[in-house]
Amino acid sequence: MKPARVAAWSAAALALAAVFAAYQRPDLAVDLANRIWACF
Repeated sequence: MKPARVAAWSAAALALAAVFAAYQRPDLAVDLANRIWACF
């Protein structure tokens, strides 16, 4: 595989892992929603 393709797949896997990790802490999602809502 080309290095760019490997880097793209690695970045996608890292993003998916980050989303999975965020779902393990629901208070993080609530905190982010509250911070975004505070902007309005």
